[in-house]
Amino acid sequence: MTIASFTGWALSFLLIIGAGVSLALQQVFNTRLRAELASPWWAGVGSYIVGLVLMLAIALAGALLSPSTQPLSRLIRHSSASSWTGGVFGAIFVATGIVMVPRFGAATVLAFVVVGQMVGSIVLDHIGFMGLPVHRVDATRLTGALLLILGVVMVRH
Repeated sequence: MTIASFTGWALSFLLIIGAGVSLALQQVFNTRLRAELASPWWAGVGSYIVGLVLMLAIALAGALLSPSTQPLSRLIRHSSASSWTGGVFGAIFVATGIVMVPRFGAATVLAFVVVGQMVGSIVLDHIGFMGLPVHRVDATRLTGALLLILGVVMVRH
């Protein structure tokens, strides 16, 4: 492995870890917004409005920096309906965090979220869901998932 490829690899993993930290921060800020607005549902709406504005700015900046050869309307028309359902799962995550973090704490909630992500990801990889490369379940992956669940139990107590 060259230094350049190692650096790219390391930066990629730091970015992913940063995204994980941002999930913890999101849950804490959303919990505070819930208390300030006296509603988990309006806190979720507020979180999505801010996220929408940021993603819109990023998308517009990206379009300006590297314009697509096809208009966005054409790309949207040729996308599948199921591909648009990701926001539903994001809303489930945000609403669950807003409701559960005050009850169980950020570490416990996110530990269980990670278990759910791991179990779901192992299954989706195993079946090659929606064109994912197939990565079969094996003893190593199952052991990792079980260790993760053990970690959740340890974080909970």
